[in-house]
Amino acid sequence: MGKLTKLHRSQNSRMIAGVMGGIAEYVGWSPTWVRLLFVIISTLSAAVPGILIYIVLWIVMPKASPQSYR
Repeated sequence: MGKLTKLHRSQNSRMIAGVMGGIAEYVGWSPTWVRLLFVIISTLSAAVPGILIYIVLWIVMPKASPQSYR
């Protein structure tokens, strides 16, 4: 499709809810690299569990629609 104009959950690059795919489309990176970076940061961070951040993003980020893409 194209680049997301606003931060949304991806319709195209989703494994669970499309959160990391949406972030990747928004910044123009590969979804694989965004997922890998998220796992690494989550593993190294003892303060806030990565799964909690993912669930919050899942709830807060709206699902992308065809109008979300340029």
